[in-house]
Amino acid sequence: MSAPPEGSCTADGPLALDRQLCFLLYAASRQVTSLYGPLLKRLDITYPQYLVLLALWEVHPTTLSVGELGTRLCLDSGTLTPLLKRMEVAGLLQRQRDPADERRVMVGLSPKGLSLKEEARRVPEVLLCTAHDKGIDNLDILHREIGQFLKKLKSVSIGGQ
Repeated sequence: MSAPPEGSCTADGPLALDRQLCFLLYAASRQVTSLYGPLLKRLDITYPQYLVLLALWEVHPTTLSVGELGTRLCLDSGTLTPLLKRMEVAGLLQRQRDPADERRVMVGLSPKGLSLKEEARRVPEVLLCTAHDKGIDNLDILHREIGQFLKKLKSVSIGGQ
């Protein structure tokens, strides 16, 4: 058997795990999300619930449709709807049919969900301080570049998808 062609599936080839941008983004996302865990536990919310609350805090006192919220959070309704139902049961938000269009469900903050905003203000601050304490610099540049990267990715289509 001959050696694989140059640049193939060798340890330094194109299929090496550590060369995959998707893996690095996935691993970094999981690590960052895990850092939120202890901070959000104090608020008695999960990371996905935190993201929903962030989106709703931005627009309060207005509401968002489930579709608008899904677009904002890059989540489909099959993922978002059960999350919103759990948050409603927990008293964090309110859902109601749009009187102008019964097909649309509108989502807004409950008093409890709104009250968490002040407590949540410290979450990003603690994470930034922790990052800087660990020597992680240039987070503003990284944030801007990842935002631009995501925007460009949203316009990419491969294989007719």
